[in-house]
Amino acid sequence: MTNHSADPEQTLVVTDRRAAADGVVSLTLRRPDGGTLPAWAPGAHIDLILAPELERQYSLCGDPDRTDHWRIGVLREPDGRGGSAFVHEEVNVGKSVVVRGPRNHFGLDEAPSYLFIAGGIGITPILPMIAEAHRRGAAWKLWFGGRRGGSMAFQDELAAHGDRVRFWPQEEKGLLPLDDILASRDADALVYCCGPEALLAAVESRSTEWPAGTLHLERFSPKEFAEPVSQKAFQVTCRQSGISVEVDPDRSILETLEEADVFVDSSCREGICGTCETEVISGAIEHRDSVLTLEEQAAGDRMMICVSRARGDGLVLDV
Repeated sequence: MTNHSADPEQTLVVTDRRAAADGVVSLTLRRPDGGTLPAWAPGAHIDLILAPELERQYSLCGDPDRTDHWRIGVLREPDGRGGSAFVHEEVNVGKSVVVRGPRNHFGLDEAPSYLFIAGGIGITPILPMIAEAHRRGAAWKLWFGGRRGGSMAFQDELAAHGDRVRFWPQEEKGLLPLDDILASRDADALVYCCGPEALLAAVESRSTEWPAGTLHLERFSPKEFAEPVSQKAFQVTCRQSGISVEVDPDRSILETLEEADVFVDSSCREGICGTCETEVISGAIEHRDSVLTLEEQAAGDRMMICVSRARGDGLVLDV
């Protein structure tokens, strides 16, 4: 068995738990010995390994300069798959949790100006971005939408920024006025958006004429593809492991490698977390992930093997 692990796991302890909004808890995680945690930058997330077959990704929403603890915010989703319910019901102060990461596919690029758009729990990766933009002396604005005022997390922290932050509870004001918001964007501003898929798709559809690299999105669920996934088998050669496998139409590369005892770190298995990112040595890729930008996908040097496939006859991977 070959295990290609990118990120070590560590056990942390919950040292603080408090309500951040209706249905949202804020958890503070520390090492049991009080030691230093790995460095991270705004946009990073961690994997919480809650139980066998129960892993979830949560954005770090504290202060990157505080190396003694991490903070996450978790929304309880009544129609979810069990991860948020487990956190809300079982993860209390004193609880030990296994964590992998941090990892970052949503980093804050340098720019003179930023427009941040958050929907619901999508505020979590935006919080440290705002602090970093402020530290850099950049101009910025945040539009924060939610279903109800009481469900919008971390409002006290955000209110300290005054009129740079616009709160937009849907029950009072309707949907975020995206046409007006985006029309007022500074020409040199980068746009960072996180939230439900409907919000991301709406922003994405309005950004088609923007220069490449202007819009940055982070998804909590897989985006929809107009074209169906390829329905043909292909070969995958693993350079490090020295094996070659055939990937059937109804199996992912990740599943096929696991069946051949080649294990790559994975978590969501939906192409949204980036855990299974793998270097591609050669071959054309049919990207089906929701993580890489169009520019990163076009480079053709990495892929998420839980969902993406070969566009041609095969791939050579660095595993």
